This record gives sequence, C-alpha cells and structure tokens, in this order.
Amino acid sequence: MEDNDNKKASAPTVKWDGSRMDSTYANVCNVSSTREEFTLLFGMNQSWNPQQTQLTIELSDRVILNPYVAKRLASLLNSVVEQHEGQFGEIKINAPEDQADKVATQAAQAE
Repeated sequence: MEDNDNKKASAPTVKWDGSRMDSTYANVCNVSSTREEFTLLFGMNQSWNPQQTQLTIELSDRVILNPYVAKRLASLLNSVVEQHEGQFGEIKINAPEDQADKVATQAAQAE
C-alpha cells in the first residue's frame, strides 16, 4: 500500500520552448465564439485622427482556442490585470481618447 502512496502522480514539469516564437504588437482585439471554439483577432489601428468616422484595422493574428483554454486564459488575464492595477492603478477602458478600444467595442457589438 505504501508503494501506491509513493507513486501518486505528480504534476509534470513544463518546459517553455520559445525558439520558434514570433512577437506581435496589437492595440486592437476582437473575440467571437461558437460552441466548439473561441476566435481572437489581433491587429493594429494605425490611424489616430479623432475626426475619422471609419477606421481600418490591419489584422495580424488569429488565435483559435477551445472553450477550456479560453476559460483558463480569461482567468489568467483577470489575475494579471488585477496585479497590474494593484501596482500601477486602475486601467480605464472607457476613456474618450482610447479610440481603438471604442471602435473594437462597436465592432464586437455589431456582430
């Protein structure tokens, strides 16, 4: 019986291999979902003229997640954002000067 207790499964060690990783900057993100997957679209708004009535967002990356990974990602992001705000102050996402977020929110609501 003791052998079984000593052989209990332990969590595997994770090795992160970044040798083929690319880095991309995004200032716009949109998310959609189906029953089977969540799709995250990332891109750049390179126009910052507040008088524009239409913006073109240059999409650069699409990440497709299953619902379990999406929920884990949401949990991780919430935790990191809380830590960031604890250190640097509240992140205000409804600021009028944040045009890219406003456009992304309107696009998400239109879908």
